[in-house]
Amino acid sequence: MTMSALSRPGERDRLVVKFTQIDWTFAIALCLLAGTGALMMFSVAGSSWEPWAGAHLFRFGFCFVLMIALALFDVRVWFALAYPIYGIGLLLLLAVEFVGDTRMGATRWLDLGFMSFQPSEVMKVGIVLALARFYHGISAEDARLSWWLIIPALMIAAPVLLVAHQPDLGTAMLIALTGAAVVVLAGLSWKVIGAAVISFVAAVPIMVMFVLHEYQRKRVMTFLDPESDPSGSGYHILQSKIALGSGGFFGKGYGLGSQSQLNFLPEKHTDFIFATLAEEFGFLGCALVLALFAAVIFMALRTASLAHSHFGRLAAAGVTATFTLYVLINGAMVMGLAPVVGVPMPLLSYGGTVMLTVMIGWGLVQSVRVHRYTEVTSGKGAFV
Repeated sequence: MTMSALSRPGERDRLVVKFTQIDWTFAIALCLLAGTGALMMFSVAGSSWEPWAGAHLFRFGFCFVLMIALALFDVRVWFALAYPIYGIGLLLLLAVEFVGDTRMGATRWLDLGFMSFQPSEVMKVGIVLALARFYHGISAEDARLSWWLIIPALMIAAPVLLVAHQPDLGTAMLIALTGAAVVVLAGLSWKVIGAAVISFVAAVPIMVMFVLHEYQRKRVMTFLDPESDPSGSGYHILQSKIALGSGGFFGKGYGLGSQSQLNFLPEKHTDFIFATLAEEFGFLGCALVLALFAAVIFMALRTASLAHSHFGRLAAAGVTATFTLYVLINGAMVMGLAPVVGVPMPLLSYGGTVMLTVMIGWGLVQSVRVHRYTEVTSGKGAFV
């Protein structure tokens, strides 16, 4: 959209109408979550904005503006870009295999000189868009059970295998589960779902013994018995459980958490920030934050249900599934109900790449809401 178009009264009126269609209650809930994360980072940094809280708020402010801008994109633009985004994501993942930057034994980053990023983050949105576009073009009967299932299975398997090879088990699991969620929401037969679940459960022992890397296998063993190595691989989970339990119902008070303030709790501002919250604000504080997460998820699902296009419904629901998986996996990890796989709590944890991915996804969801009456029939579209 050009500046001259914006100067025309009709274009300005359309822009104003689109702004009013954005779910501002949803936007406020996101601000509250990000603000809570900054509050906890300020606490664990010794009542200082540096090095985490200030950067967290700045990043969120940028991503929030980006989300609003993306909400103005016609949903048909997202439809047209679905396969290209997925394809670019795959190419970037392949580039990681050859020229990726290795850190702490994992090759997950591409170094551009002025910045580095994880291409796997692109795929979290790309897989949702690509699958939503694929299922937009086939019948409900074909989506239930047919040879068509081979195509989405390959679309999911390709990025999952590339990310797992980096290795990044947490992100690979997120992409796999997100893709599976979109396939299920598209109308997959319950017989196939049941067979897939049984096959997966049966394959878990084989995967643990012969597929996982040694350190990943150790994480699984530590999850089953963290006390076997309390000062080594079990340290994260045990310290997290201590922080969770010591907070009680009301918490120890803001800035008074011994596990986080005295640096017993590892990754207190990233993967285990929820344990920091539990120690200082207790069960009540955690319940309020989880209620806020639930409200965000509910509002996003409501947006998906309002979309007139199948693509819009699946895209919005797929992004919501990704966000939900973030919350569930991190929460289970912090409570010792799942192995430590490096999945952060969205918006609450410190980390620019994940926040950017999450907010781009929410921009897509808000685009679906703003253009919920738009029928998607081709790959052509306009901005606003």
